[in-house]
Amino acid sequence: MNHKHRKTLHAIFHHPEPANLAPADVEHVLSDLGAELHERNGAKFAVTLNGHTANFHHAKHSLPKDEVRAIRKFLETAGVDPERDYAL
Repeated sequence: MNHKHRKTLHAIFHHPEPANLAPADVEHVLSDLGAELHERNGAKFAVTLNGHTANFHHAKHSLPKDEVRAIRKFLETAGVDPERDYAL
């Protein structure tokens, strides 16, 4: 995982949630973590990581804070710990 993607991963886990995360950057981070991304109907996509699956909405600009929280919860459930595994 490159430095930019590690920074994005740490931003997802930052409190309070950032309001300026680019959706493409988050998708690249998920791919780097080994997640499988699948397009769904409409503006949705599914992410599968470590046996866990979640559906998210494609944002056009920045991700809304509630979407960042949902992605963080999904990553925590899938066993991702940026402090332990992806130190800056």
